[in-house]
Amino acid sequence: MENSGESKWTLKSDASSEPFPKCCSACDSSEEPFRGKVFRNRTKTRSMSMPSAHCSAKFRRTQSLHGPSPVTTFGPKACMLKNPKAVMHIQDPASQRLTWNKPPKSVLIIKKIRDASLLQPFKDLCVFLTQQKNMIVYVERKVIEDPAIANESFVSVKKNFCTFREDYDDISNCVDFIICLGGDGTLLYASSLFQESVPPVMAFHLGSLGFLTPFNFDTYQSQVNQVIEGNAAIILRSRLEVKVVKECREKAPVEESSLIITNGDSEPKHKTMQYQVLNEVVVDRGPSSYLSNLDLFLDGHLITTVQGDGVIVSTPTGSTAYAVAAGASMIHPNVPAIMITPICPHSLSFRPIVVPAGVKLKIMLTRDARNTAWVSLDGRKRQEIAYGDSITITSSCFPVPSICFRDPVNDWFESLAQCLHWNVRKKQSHLSSEEEEF
Repeated sequence: MENSGESKWTLKSDASSEPFPKCCSACDSSEEPFRGKVFRNRTKTRSMSMPSAHCSAKFRRTQSLHGPSPVTTFGPKACMLKNPKAVMHIQDPASQRLTWNKPPKSVLIIKKIRDASLLQPFKDLCVFLTQQKNMIVYVERKVIEDPAIANESFVSVKKNFCTFREDYDDISNCVDFIICLGGDGTLLYASSLFQESVPPVMAFHLGSLGFLTPFNFDTYQSQVNQVIEGNAAIILRSRLEVKVVKECREKAPVEESSLIITNGDSEPKHKTMQYQVLNEVVVDRGPSSYLSNLDLFLDGHLITTVQGDGVIVSTPTGSTAYAVAAGASMIHPNVPAIMITPICPHSLSFRPIVVPAGVKLKIMLTRDARNTAWVSLDGRKRQEIAYGDSITITSSCFPVPSICFRDPVNDWFESLAQCLHWNVRKKQSHLSSEEEEF
């Protein structure tokens, strides 16, 4: 980052490009697409888990002492201006502000599926955005198909929606900002939908645990108005760029989300799947009873061999998730770093370590490994890793701009206190139930 405390967030639109690409045959190139229309892309041009070649060429990855220089555009309109008076690369977290030079017109609502307690908040928010704010609302098709909302009370609301399907329709250039209703999983899911530039995300705490969701829904109208008016702080949550490279051991249909490397031969030797991960990459032993034996490389150098249940590679955002449960430290999201945490290591030779953002990690099975390993990305995309396969991890150039309730520092410490109180209450209720049974 080359911004000092005087930097600002602003919204810009490219006059040479359409504000809203055509989502179906009924849409034209006007400012607002037809409401109530459904994306009908018959052919799957590319998956959301694979960046396009155009964007890779447009944004050239650079590295510095503080990791890769991130792409500073978020969605079709938001970007961060560079400060020419910057002297140091360290930016004051409280100085990161979101503002708009053109009012946002579209919003994506991510809702926790099959949760009856979210039906009324979801409806109230949709009515407020469509009728009072005159905005275009995007929702996932499986949200509309949820039997819980298939009743008469939602008919007038649903007709104003634009729907899409995960891994099928690309809405990356259609959404100005995102609103999440639920727990931390909704923000992780929103991150997985945008494998390149991510629009600003506003997350409401309506789930069991809300470490990443600072907003309370009781006063949602005033809070959403503040965001639309540009009166909000923002924090950049770094992500990991993960490449899973597998040897083609048998002739099988290759996923369309994979980048095929042929090495000059007619038959592909490897297939590479690329992902953007917000919390962590977990490599574990899976269903096997044997310990995992994994070689860990750092910028091409073998650092150690992990013998245990597995290893966690996490971002600072993910440090308060699985990593801290495995004995790692908690790191503020503004710290540019990558955490490496062993899961139940067999010996004391490997403890949790923190490496600078921008380094390149590589994980492979050792030659004498007695079983395969399994990798999961933010708890999803779980797949088996055999000998000869590899997992490459580095800092991503596409962070998640998360809107703050107050500022990045106060929100983080308040979330720590809330989670501590939540755990204390949960333990007390558990002890009370045991006493009653006794």
